[in-house]
Amino acid sequence: MLKAVILIGGPQKGTRFRPLSFEVPKPLFPVAGVPMLQHHIQACVKKLPNMKEILLVGFYQPNEELNRFLLSAQQEFKIPIRYLQEYSALGTGGGIYHFRDQIVAGGPEAFFVMNADVCSAFPLADMLRFQKEHGEPSGFVILGTTSNRIQSMNYGCIVENEDTHEVLHYVEKPSTFVSDIINCGVYLFTPDIFQHIGAVFQKNQQDMLLEEPSNGWHRAEAIRLEQDVFTALAGQGKLYVYKTLGFWSQIKSAGSAIYASRLYLDQYHTSHPERLAANEEGGPKICGNVYIHPTANIDPTAVLGPNVSIGTGVTIGAGVRVRESIILHGATLQDHSCVLNSIVGWDSTIGKWARVEGTPSDPNPNDPYAKIDSETLFRDGKLTPSITILGCNVNIPSEVVILNSIVLPHKDLNRGFKNQIIL
Repeated sequence: MLKAVILIGGPQKGTRFRPLSFEVPKPLFPVAGVPMLQHHIQACVKKLPNMKEILLVGFYQPNEELNRFLLSAQQEFKIPIRYLQEYSALGTGGGIYHFRDQIVAGGPEAFFVMNADVCSAFPLADMLRFQKEHGEPSGFVILGTTSNRIQSMNYGCIVENEDTHEVLHYVEKPSTFVSDIINCGVYLFTPDIFQHIGAVFQKNQQDMLLEEPSNGWHRAEAIRLEQDVFTALAGQGKLYVYKTLGFWSQIKSAGSAIYASRLYLDQYHTSHPERLAANEEGGPKICGNVYIHPTANIDPTAVLGPNVSIGTGVTIGAGVRVRESIILHGATLQDHSCVLNSIVGWDSTIGKWARVEGTPSDPNPNDPYAKIDSETLFRDGKLTPSITILGCNVNIPSEVVILNSIVLPHKDLNRGFKNQIIL
């Protein structure tokens, strides 16, 4: 029997994903046509037949959208899915430790822990086989992948024994190069992991005995798997790394959502070919991988793709060109408009002959180990050139040009903008 825990964070996180996270919790943002979380859940159910329960752990307030997603996912995948709300941000280790009784209920032999903001092929069955073949049965497994030397310092770095794949050393975001094997944010644990997290909790309590007790319990329970647990476990014969050759990326910024959408759309050829649009008589021209929701209304003279995702109720007029973009629920793209490297927000409108274009933030195509850089909104006091984001209910008038900008509602746009945040 297996379980899975997906760490979804909370509203204080995901600042690099704004303004999109203002309208919907980041884990529910649609990537390749379905909520980000659904890719995780689907991998758990389809790849692990003995998966019995999936738990979401975070500190979002339960709301109608989250509840609707949970109900829909349970009905689709025929598996119990529950949300466990933290009273505060407890970290990647503190959250699962706080809910350890719910996780071990029913006696699972092992459980997966997955960060919600990663995009992956999720080789969960391979990790399970790897755990049984390497080390002791109670060993823990980190999913790892290879990065280039410079970018590796932005991740948790793993030094392994090349013969046994035991983790000998672990450093989170080192200041100098340590290893090109990085942590992917997907773990396989046995219930024994709670002994090690508990030891960190007890140490935190002891360290705080001389401090003000008012908030001591919360501060002691805030535990990071990476810095507090993996660093201590490394070299003890308990922690192993399974290196995947499949695709993987973080989804920290809005630009990385478009890149993740490309990776998932490409995977659909084998996992969900029915989700990919095809060229048909009387339909729009499809170039490459494109997802179109059945409720979308698209003029047959439109040209879509590659890497385009069209949400529910979207209307696309004659002669529209869309490439490398995500068009969200209820948006309207009027005749002859052009959308490139952009995210068009819910219920937004782009006028006739308007152009909305951003700068892609893809990894270096000439480096097979390059990862996407999750840029901050600003660098050196200026807006970082990236994809263009239109927030909810934005209206772009006809013939306006928007380049590398973040556009929120409440502003009447009648001219072009470049490299700006428009409130």
